[in-house]
Amino acid sequence: MKEVRLIPRLQPNIPIEAETISPDSFAGKSASEIGELPVWKGNRKCRLSEFFDVKGDVPVEINEVRIVIAGNVPRTKCIGARMTGGEILVEGNVDMHVGSQMEGGRIVVQGDADSFAGSAMRGGEILIKGNAGEYLGSAYRGDWRGMRGGLVTVEGNVGNEAGSWMKDGLIVVKGNSGSFTGIHLQNGVIVIEGDPGPRLGAQMKGGIIVVLGKVTDLLPSFYYKETVPELKVKEQTFKGPFLAYTGDAVEKGEGQLFLLKEKNAALEARK
Repeated sequence: MKEVRLIPRLQPNIPIEAETISPDSFAGKSASEIGELPVWKGNRKCRLSEFFDVKGDVPVEINEVRIVIAGNVPRTKCIGARMTGGEILVEGNVDMHVGSQMEGGRIVVQGDADSFAGSAMRGGEILIKGNAGEYLGSAYRGDWRGMRGGLVTVEGNVGNEAGSWMKDGLIVVKGNSGSFTGIHLQNGVIVIEGDPGPRLGAQMKGGIIVVLGKVTDLLPSFYYKETVPELKVKEQTFKGPFLAYTGDAVEKGEGQLFLLKEKNAALEARK
């Protein structure tokens, strides 16, 4: 896999929208041609080379393209949007919409990602080694179709409404999550290894949420079903026992919450 390096210049105060930072856009182009690709700063159309120096060789095949962004880009949005293959590595923090609507390939963010990471994605993989903002793997405003496939892993914490309107795929959060995790969940799996915020699974109709931390605010519209000794989801086995709940009854939902009994023994009184 050949590597293209983007070396950031000074990030502007107004965020730039750079959907063209993608293996799909880079494949088969020279470094100078990549520099001429359009990005938007507010309502002004600019060239990528105004914000990045471009180095390296670019193969023709999308799946052979590896883009390395060598530094923090906290004011650059939409990196990897709609990408279908290849790889992007961000050696720092990134702005909103990273990997939104992506269909394939892999994105690694070594720092933090802002809101809407992986929104409406259909496939591929996103790994965020820091924290993620609001609406991870969610639907966009006014839509009812969130993440539809793929894998998102966050090694830190995430903000509110992770997995909103999620239809398929897997989200793994190794830290804590904010309020309304899995709101309107339709299908797919969310794993929270830390503690979730209030209103977990609100209005979910289907899918699975696994919590290895402590739930302090379980909605009354979830009903205890059984205790299971272990749990296998998406080819991963979790040692229990787990308290299993079904809901959200407000939506006549059949979603499943699995809460590690060791951390949530106080909820047994709700049986």
